Amino acid sequence: MPEVLEVETYRQLAEQVVGATILRGWADAYAAKKLSSPSAWARAVKGLTITGTSRRGKLMLLETSGVTLGMRFGMTGVLLIDEDAAIGGLFYGPHTYKEEWIRAGLEFGDGRKLILHDPRRLARCEIDPDLSDLGPDALSLTRRQFEQMVHVARGEGPAIKARLLDQSAVAGVGNLLGDEMLFRAGIDPRTPTGLLSTDDRNRLYKAFTQTMRSLQRRGGSHLGNHMEGRFPGGYCPIDGGAMLTATIGGRTTYWCSVHQH
Repeated sequence: MPEVLEVETYRQLAEQVVGATILRGWADAYAAKKLSSPSAWARAVKGLTITGTSRRGKLMLLETSGVTLGMRFGMTGVLLIDEDAAIGGLFYGPHTYKEEWIRAGLEFGDGRKLILHDPRRLARCEIDPDLSDLGPDALSLTRRQFEQMVHVARGEGPAIKARLLDQSAVAGVGNLLGDEMLFRAGIDPRTPTGLLSTDDRNRLYKAFTQTMRSLQRRGGSHLGNHMEGRFPGGYCPIDGGAMLTATIGGRTTYWCSVHQH
């Protein structure tokens, strides 16, 4: 599914349409669920010129001569410009493209089309999206922002895996990235955030930044070190320990029974 690394790839592809003027736009009822109606997207985008792109976590933004346009990609959303896909396929999504899975898009005056393709129908279009509920971006997280993310004012707080998935705490970390960071840091994902030691926090921040850099170079959130053993009955590729699994923060989580504690 698209996490911050995939959406950054989408944003980079969208740079190709900066300077283009929108001839028309369209969105089906699924993509327009955060809008007043599907036709609201068509009315809002017509005649706008794309002036730039940006992103906060998993939310891609198209800056225009008028309103800001937002796209969220859900679990299987992919961005294309004409037939040029930002990525070949998502790890947990189909690696094929069908006309019936096109949910929204923009057609430009030069004939090009920017397309939102989503089999699972969870991707959304937004107009002037509210960013106030999103934390700092995961790709540029500073040490100070990290410490704020893991700070717990009262009690033990949520499991650290759940905190990493909390988009209001840090925007962009998804299930695979969260598991990879904790795998590298050697931390049990069930550990209450408020009980992390100074050493735990140091190791997690290092793993956080290294995971972002290395998986971005490799080409996606699905290319982590833990993936070889990330299946029921799997074994850790580092030490051979049995991989454990549980639902944490609403997501299926895998971790090593030996080196993650």
